[in-house]
Amino acid sequence: MMTQIVPLISSGTTGPLGVLHLPRLWQKASLGAAGKLHPDYPSCGQGYDQMVLDGLGIEKPAFVSFIADSKPSYSQLESWILAQSGGALDTAAVAKLNAAITGYIHTDAIRTTILGTCGIPDDGKILDAINLNNLDDWQSFHQQVIVG
Repeated sequence: MMTQIVPLISSGTTGPLGVLHLPRLWQKASLGAAGKLHPDYPSCGQGYDQMVLDGLGIEKPAFVSFIADSKPSYSQLESWILAQSGGALDTAAVAKLNAAITGYIHTDAIRTTILGTCGIPDDGKILDAINLNNLDDWQSFHQQVIVG
C-alpha cells in the first residue's frame, strides 16, 4: 500500500473561489497532516504556498492547525477561508495573486534540473514554474508508482 503520495493537483488549478494553487495547497497540507505526503514535498512551505496564504491574509499556523484539526474537504476549506475574510474575497487581491503565480519563473538552474530529469531539452520553450512543477510532479509520480 502506497503511503507517501506525490501531489498531482497543479498549481494552475483553482476551485470555486478562483484562487490558483489553493487546491494543491489543500492537498499537500492534508496529506502532510495525515503523514502521507511524499517527503520531497513540503506540506505548507514557502513559494506558492506562502504566496497564497499571504494573498488571502491567512496566517500559516492558523491554516496548518485548521487542516490538521478539522481535516476539511476542499469545499470546507474554501468556506473557512471565506469566514476568515469576512464572507468575501478581495477580487483585486485574488487577481494580483493569480498573476504572481502564473508569472513566476524558476531560476535557470531549477529549470535545467527539472527538464534534465524529465529528459526534455532545455530549449527555452518551457519557462513558467507551473508547467515545470507539473513536469516534476509527473516525473516523481512515474518513478514512485510506475517504475517503483
